[in-house]
Amino acid sequence: MEPGADNAFALILPEVSANAMQVYLDKFAETVAPSEHAVLVLDQAGWHEAKTLRIPANITLEPLPPRAPELNPVERVWLFLKEKFLSHRLLDDYEAIVDAAAAAWNRITSEPGRLASLCSYPWIMNCVSS
Repeated sequence: MEPGADNAFALILPEVSANAMQVYLDKFAETVAPSEHAVLVLDQAGWHEAKTLRIPANITLEPLPPRAPELNPVERVWLFLKEKFLSHRLLDDYEAIVDAAAAAWNRITSEPGRLASLCSYPWIMNCVSS
């Protein structure tokens, strides 16, 4: 998610691992314009910091302090998705889970201003504007 904007990129992957993170980084790097550089704010999950990761040249990873989920804007997105679209549901199989997650993501990204309102923490906006 881009602070102050509704630009977003997501993948639904079958696992959380260094390999999945590499897929994400590579695919995300393809969306960054040649004249731009992206900073990804993320928590310190092991797969975010794996020594085997090859960070694309147009991306910088910026880890948050440990045990500080309140600083991570994506936490508010996950909470919103779970509360509004994904909780209290029993899904039949993996494909149904992927379909539900994709439908929820597509719905949230189709609402103008929704991602910006969830992710534009004041501290992030101060960093972007300075």
